[in-house]
Amino acid sequence: MIVLASNSPRRKEILAMAGYDFIVHVSDADENVHGLKPYELVETLSRRKAEAVAGSYEDAVIIGSDTVVSLDELILGKPKNREEAFSMIRSISGRKHTVYTGVTILRCHNGERIADTFYSKADVYVREMTDEMIGEYISTDEPYDKAGAYAIQGIFAKYIEKIDGDYYAVVGFPICEISKRLEFL
Repeated sequence: MIVLASNSPRRKEILAMAGYDFIVHVSDADENVHGLKPYELVETLSRRKAEAVAGSYEDAVIIGSDTVVSLDELILGKPKNREEAFSMIRSISGRKHTVYTGVTILRCHNGERIADTFYSKADVYVREMTDEMIGEYISTDEPYDKAGAYAIQGIFAKYIEKIDGDYYAVVGFPICEISKRLEFL
């Protein structure tokens, strides 16, 4: 049995699209972590999320995941309001930033837990945006529950010049790497 420790609609959609049968068990893991590099943060949080639901299953494969947007090692979280969303989009406009997604695949069997934790990253290049363009974008609902205040698979796609790395890492679930690692369980 595969358990997705996430309520993310994107992660559910990607895992289903790849042909996996799974159930969702939303993690209540503590996400307050400070002082880590972006890749360390996403690995730590993905593992916490997987471990937070592991006690509910004796025989399962649990997948936890976390994504952050990083600009010059500064982590851009989810904006709390319109001003934060504007500021985040302004900061990445005309620049390259990096998206990190950490994944933990936790195999629970007969009381034993074996964890495989990794991260995937991609550099994302955003075209120069005017204040009017940013204002138009942040007037939608899209930026407010997304790290870095944007969804690459949504309206914001028209502002992406290129990506170096795994597109699905930017979306928040690097399915090719996950699939490879699930083959060995």
